[in-house]
Amino acid sequence: MDTQKTEKDISEHERINDILLGPLERPAIAWLVEHMPAWVTSDHLTFLGLAAAPVIGISYWATNYNEGFLWLASFGFFLNWFGDSLDGNLARYRKTERPKYGYYIDHIVDTISEIIIFLGLGLSKYVNFDLAMLGLIGYLCMTIQVYITTNVRGVFKISYGKLGPTEIRAIAIIANTFIFFVGNPTISLPFGEIGLYNIIVGVVVILLYTIFVITVFQEARTLDKEDRKKWKK
Repeated sequence: MDTQKTEKDISEHERINDILLGPLERPAIAWLVEHMPAWVTSDHLTFLGLAAAPVIGISYWATNYNEGFLWLASFGFFLNWFGDSLDGNLARYRKTERPKYGYYIDHIVDTISEIIIFLGLGLSKYVNFDLAMLGLIGYLCMTIQVYITTNVRGVFKISYGKLGPTEIRAIAIIANTFIFFVGNPTISLPFGEIGLYNIIVGVVVILLYTIFVITVFQEARTLDKEDRKKWKK
């Protein structure tokens, strides 16, 4: 493998993050990185994002004893967003990018965080463990799709259909808040009764798998056309 070429691809890839909350998130991130204390580094933020994952996972598990831990889980999602969204942006703002290191560590941390969060969700009293694992598999499929596309096409796209990690966190926080105040009522469906939080997670799971399948076919067709054009040259 040509290491120099790989570094160039990683550092110069096109970033696409066209999310629903983008108009709010982008100016917020720009302000935060501009006013970040000098002693805070991108590594500190990466560690914060990672440390927030056990807070979320353990809090979900702890809801078996007290539903008030939903608030701690929501706070963990905020910390996870803060660290995960600002680490790379801070490095770019300060011109301290480490393309290969940052790309590698960021995605390793994301993977560990996803596993911890979904495990905690599945061990909570609100979500069926099997459903949570289906959600984990779907989320990992999407992240793998992002990584492969980045390396094959030089396009780092983390949003699909206006949805990205920020929206997933927002949905989780809204769901936690709603469930805390309203409870987790069961709804009668043709195949039986199911809790509201299971329905929310189920909808997210369906979206993940649908987007994954559609994206795979779209990317495969695009790559096929690009490769076939080279035959004619």
